[in-house]
Amino acid sequence: MEIKATKGLRGEICVPGDKSISHRSIMFGALAKGTTEITHFLQGADCLSTIGCFREMGIEIENRPEKILVHGKGLHGLSSPSTILDVGNSGTTTRLISGILSGQPFPTILSGDASLNSRPMKRIMEPLQLMGADIESKSGNGCAPLIINSHLKNGDKPSLTGIHYHSKVASAQVKSAILLAGLYADGITKVTEPVLSRNHTELMLNGFGAQITTKIHDDSSATIAIAPCEELFGQNIHVPGDISSAAYFIAAGLLVPDSELLIKNVGINPTRAGILEVCKAMGADITYLNEKTDSGEPTADLLVKTSTLHGTTIEGAIIPTLIDEIPMIAVMAAFAEGTTVIKDAAELKVKETDRIQTTCEGLRAMGTDIIPTEDGMIIHGGKALHGGIINSYLDHRIAMAFAIAGLAADGITTIENSQCVDVSYPDFFETLKRIQL
Repeated sequence: MEIKATKGLRGEICVPGDKSISHRSIMFGALAKGTTEITHFLQGADCLSTIGCFREMGIEIENRPEKILVHGKGLHGLSSPSTILDVGNSGTTTRLISGILSGQPFPTILSGDASLNSRPMKRIMEPLQLMGADIESKSGNGCAPLIINSHLKNGDKPSLTGIHYHSKVASAQVKSAILLAGLYADGITKVTEPVLSRNHTELMLNGFGAQITTKIHDDSSATIAIAPCEELFGQNIHVPGDISSAAYFIAAGLLVPDSELLIKNVGINPTRAGILEVCKAMGADITYLNEKTDSGEPTADLLVKTSTLHGTTIEGAIIPTLIDEIPMIAVMAAFAEGTTVIKDAAELKVKETDRIQTTCEGLRAMGTDIIPTEDGMIIHGGKALHGGIINSYLDHRIAMAFAIAGLAADGITTIENSQCVDVSYPDFFETLKRIQL
């Protein structure tokens, strides 16, 4: 895909549904009694992998153009799949469904593509094993394929016990895997994390009828507790626009001269919306309009205008709220005046790519003075960027971040393997073309 510099952006955008919430709406709907109706669902490859996995386990899911209907069978209604569950490239599917499968009376194997099968799974395997789950890495390297409940005899039920797990990282996927296993455990299951990670699981599960509490401690750490659950009940879920997808158009509106964009119905959950705080710290002109709460999630329309940005330091508790947006933030920093320092973001190394490496590689190719560090990067902004050839390494966030960089850089920017945007934003390039003057 070739991207050329543009003179301005104008228009209204409705970004796709939130990926994290879309995944969870399918999973929890499948575990609930009755029908769950989902609107504004993200029809991306990752979320379709989640649908495929639950269909394999006997859940009827109607994927209609205007809505999705999940005909749940209750907490104990899943059936043994006849084949390996294909999680595609979806780490969220893999990690969350592992918690659910740990409580099922049948064996399963989870496997994905080559990229997924190289990503670390020990972070969920270890706490699940402490709960009594039978989960192992088929290759013995802590990665998928994962074999779950292979030692059960016909008719046996897994014996899971509630634990209090102290997580070293603030990870919604780790937390969610443990909480979902906790639905099937004896006793209370607790997770304490250094700071509260994105809390979509807690909000949505409570809406379905689970009993979850959250306590924030004086040191900013958070303890989330779940009680065993007798039953969940189907809900109507309207998925808000994905802040991670909105991030690219927020950045585009700020960086491209003579731009004004209205991005509608964006989820602004504080555990996810750290990029908006960073934009504010960098001097961005963003106005919140039409703020409301939808299906337990806060949303707003965002009016974004071209702004002169300056460098900032991004570290500590805000990092889990914007981890997926750091490649886009790094691009913004490259165009900003002064130096931006990103710290405490070692989690970037275990995404679809090592995003410290791939972000730095791409920005260097466009003329940025950038230094990678063990847990982030240092960006000396303010230099004019030029077009370059960007290898996306099939990472959707890298592809989209550098497409936006190309809009504000001199010359032509070529994004290799740009089709990877289908993972989270299939219409990304069409939307980009529509708003250019």
